[in-house]
Amino acid sequence: MKLKQNFKISLLPFLFIGLFACEKKEIKAQKIENGSNSIQIEIADKNATVETKNLLQNLRNLDKNQFLFGHQDDLAYGVNWRYEAGRSDVKDITGDYPAMYGWDLGDLEHDSLQNLDGVPFDKMKEFMQQVYERGGVNTVSWHIDNPLTGGDSWDVKENSFASILPNGEKHDLYKNWLDKAAIFFNSLKGSDGKAIPILFRPFHELTGDWFWWCQNVTSPEDYKVVWKFTKNYLESKGVHNLIWVYNTADFNTKEEFLKYYPGDDVVDILSFDKYQYDESDAFLNQIKKQMQIMTEIGQKRNKPIALAESGYEAIPDPNWWTGTVMPAVQDYPITFALFWRNHGLTSWDNPPKMHYYVSVQGDVSAQDFVKFYELPQTVFQKEATDLNLYQNPNGKN
Repeated sequence: MKLKQNFKISLLPFLFIGLFACEKKEIKAQKIENGSNSIQIEIADKNATVETKNLLQNLRNLDKNQFLFGHQDDLAYGVNWRYEAGRSDVKDITGDYPAMYGWDLGDLEHDSLQNLDGVPFDKMKEFMQQVYERGGVNTVSWHIDNPLTGGDSWDVKENSFASILPNGEKHDLYKNWLDKAAIFFNSLKGSDGKAIPILFRPFHELTGDWFWWCQNVTSPEDYKVVWKFTKNYLESKGVHNLIWVYNTADFNTKEEFLKYYPGDDVVDILSFDKYQYDESDAFLNQIKKQMQIMTEIGQKRNKPIALAESGYEAIPDPNWWTGTVMPAVQDYPITFALFWRNHGLTSWDNPPKMHYYVSVQGDVSAQDFVKFYELPQTVFQKEATDLNLYQNPNGKN
């Protein structure tokens, strides 16, 4: 009861902040321009849809100091709410939606009606269509279960990844799972009847040691073979709306970042995931080091770069957005930064605790999040809509 009461008390000032933010954002939107003299980029899927090609090029064309702000499962649920039409924790504070929306396909392989985080796949498709209609961007990861053991993504066992190689014992099962993914991707259509472009980030955080596809149990050679097979197989099923995102966790050198890299011809965007768990200096130093390395690789290979996942659980730092996030990314040409989901009260912690990565009303970091929203570098939905990310950057399709 006390929590609800405090929530109501905190609501009014943030409504004023949100209205102020909306007004300021309209002024800011007039200043958004695509980068001039942009470098043309080749997409990995040579048969990609026009809209998918346009999206990749327009992401590449973003001003080097601007990036799309993203949030995982933003439209599905937040702290203390689920499936309220039009609602978003980001919108509650800023008056605007994110520009990018993250989703996960985990459990699709088992014909489940909902993913591993409880989001019904039918609703997910509706949300993705809404995003496309207003000019936002959808990105998809896949916490796919272990095909060898039958366990979840975190069931790390030797030879699990090798089992899905073309000659592996679970290769046919993996193809069956890809068939289901192909059906899902091909079902994503806008009201214009066109396929909705998706940034697809398979086998993510590969330099970690917590998934059955990570480097501790997977060889670079096997990883490259499976990546290429996955891409080619989905394309053979008529999937041509994917932008392929290569993703790592921590790394310290170019060689570490590229050790599992499957090749320029099968990758569109370079990215890594980085969360803060302790004091900000260590986070800042490591993320800047990784940003610099990835920037140099991206420039050499003509690949856009991104921070594909980040966050600080429950955001205890009142100035985290402008005092830590911006200093971490502002000197690097990232195309987007996506922050993890706002689950709310956990069921897996003992005792339960609040699990969220984007500020909510009444949070100590909420006012700083509004300041972050107002920065000229951050692109949210209203600006993304104005950028026409699915249109030909040269003005013709």
